[in-house]
Amino acid sequence: MTRLAPATAVTVVGLDAAGAPPHPALAPVLATAGLVVGAARHLAAVPVPADTDTITLGPLAPALRRLAEAVDAGVPAVVLASGDPGLFGIVRRLRAAGLPLRVMPAVSSVAAAFARAGLPWDGAVVVTAHGRDPRAAVNACRALPLVAVLTAPGAGAAELGAGLVGWSRRLLVAEHLGTAAERVRAVTPEQAAAETWADPHVLLTLAGPVPADAPSHWGTAGGMRADNQPAAAPAGGWALPENRYAHRDSMITKSEVRALVVARLRPRLGRLIWDIGAGSGSVGIECALLGAAVLAVEQDPEAGATIRANAAVHAVHIRLVTGRAPAALADLPEPDAVFLGGGGVDVLTAVVARQPERVVLTLAALDRVAPAVGLLRAAGYTVEGSQLSAARLADLPGGSIRLAATNPVVVLTGERQ
Repeated sequence: MTRLAPATAVTVVGLDAAGAPPHPALAPVLATAGLVVGAARHLAAVPVPADTDTITLGPLAPALRRLAEAVDAGVPAVVLASGDPGLFGIVRRLRAAGLPLRVMPAVSSVAAAFARAGLPWDGAVVVTAHGRDPRAAVNACRALPLVAVLTAPGAGAAELGAGLVGWSRRLLVAEHLGTAAERVRAVTPEQAAAETWADPHVLLTLAGPVPADAPSHWGTAGGMRADNQPAAAPAGGWALPENRYAHRDSMITKSEVRALVVARLRPRLGRLIWDIGAGSGSVGIECALLGAAVLAVEQDPEAGATIRANAAVHAVHIRLVTGRAPAALADLPEPDAVFLGGGGVDVLTAVVARQPERVVLTLAALDRVAPAVGLLRAAGYTVEGSQLSAARLADLPGGSIRLAATNPVVVLTGERQ
């Protein structure tokens, strides 16, 4: 249970990532503190009285115990942190430990990085790669036009840059913000992957390539949603009518089928979806509208041009790989879910060998259903299937209406156990 004792609250003070002087209330707070907790660099940066107990942060558990003891004894305690400690910072852990808090934030490293770049960031998504699988952060950068990543050793600009090779992205790496060693550089994903970066640093990723004459900042972020909801469900909905997409010869997943397929793929921010045999790109585009990163694989260059045009109309960013599956899949990053709108047993075999969490297929030919089910089950997937057939309203002469049947389709979903 959270403690409710304001008189003995722990004071959490952010030290400004932009290099500004500490909060004016910090000096009197330190003067009366019986315990001060912080990283070595933070303890060295402020005037901690010589007779005050200090804890240099390493493992957090010992510090939490000492802070709880200080609160119980009525001893004033201070925690020093970077920037805004409520933004992916120590405030969450202190609250989870039940400590009563008073927070004095400073400019966060994310805000400072955007300020250095001269960019607005009200439409940005902020994610962290610190202490968790960095794939979700990479996929957010693949999916969205403006992302800030709080990095960690082993999950920084080099690793994220490597994961963004092939995506049209420009990166800004901000090292040692607010210190004499501060450095802010604009690079390509390839350049980021090839360098060693100082910790701590913040990575900004923006849609579009780095201009050849780019300075260390850019004048516009571009591509942000006007409704200030960068990863929300699309305002225009999904399972859109076929006439919302350019396509040829009805080579498009019908909206009724697409609704189930997208639901089964479970797209969201942090996931990577392959759309194999993408055709018009409608399934991948709707996954991207829901925040997922999308790789569309299509062997027909003309269809590839259609996918690009449709993605532009719907203002989403999709990486297109032109090639024939399964060969075209060999060097692609690992997917969380895969949609197969085309391809035979050899393609499905290549997909399940990569062991994505979910595989979704649409099949019009019944003789392909049993082999697909058998292959998925043999690879360790639990399989569900549905046959969908829709009858749409159609006008008749004289003002009457009828039902016009669409071709039935079997939707198979494999979920890895």
